Amino acid sequence: MTPVAMSDPGRSPADPERTTGAGEPLPLTGERTVPGIPEENYWFRRHEIAYASLLARCAGKTVLEAGAGEGYGADMIADVAAKVIGVDYDIAAVEHVRARYPRVEMIHGNLATLPLDDASVDIVVNFQVIEHLWDQSQFLQECLRVLRPGGELLLSTPNRITFSPGSDTPLNPFHTRELNATELSGLLTDVGFEVTTLIGVHHGPGLKALDAKYGGSFIAAQIDRALAGQPWPPELTADVAHVSVEDFTLAATDIDASLDLVAIAVKPRSHAIR
Repeated sequence: MTPVAMSDPGRSPADPERTTGAGEPLPLTGERTVPGIPEENYWFRRHEIAYASLLARCAGKTVLEAGAGEGYGADMIADVAAKVIGVDYDIAAVEHVRARYPRVEMIHGNLATLPLDDASVDIVVNFQVIEHLWDQSQFLQECLRVLRPGGELLLSTPNRITFSPGSDTPLNPFHTRELNATELSGLLTDVGFEVTTLIGVHHGPGLKALDAKYGGSFIAAQIDRALAGQPWPPELTADVAHVSVEDFTLAATDIDASLDLVAIAVKPRSHAIR
């Protein structure tokens, strides 16, 4: 498996100057993350690291983001890609992206039957989405279908071992099935992808210091208060608001201890559509 170099993240998608068009903010439902909310900033930056790390692979390419959500990631990709297409099942998200991120060609559609032609894109991006899908294998077959031979699927998903420890049932009610590294790799290869990279997202030094500060888990400090309906103390809010994408690291080592999994999978040039 090949290593991945960190791209320059550039401006944060939470910065107002990144966006154009009107577009009302999407509500924070717990199903997706959105930029610009201080209390959500840890999760937002944890999602953003995948875009920042793999952005260079999209340069000059036709890119599909399958499950575009709020659209900030597709807009980041539009900085470097020749063309960006977004697909999402939520019509409110589709309309939001069209209004706020006009560089993205947004399509309303189901990820189980992607509304694109065979071999029509160079890259499929799917970050923090596959764990929400009921038929993950069908979705991956669709990704394989719309990719050109030699094209890449860039995928991230929570690591089941650390996200829902000790449970086969996801703790997040919006997740249908979470995966560990072995399960993710197997799912990709079973449908016909070649997995060239499988790495994990970890806390860097700053976040490890916050883990220690909050009794061993900065994540638990946020979640426990939210579940209990308790207001956040100002210090916790400030610590969360100051997290940046540079506070996360990506590594192939100790992958079972990682927070999220990041995979690069290639459609073989000899692949025949089933």
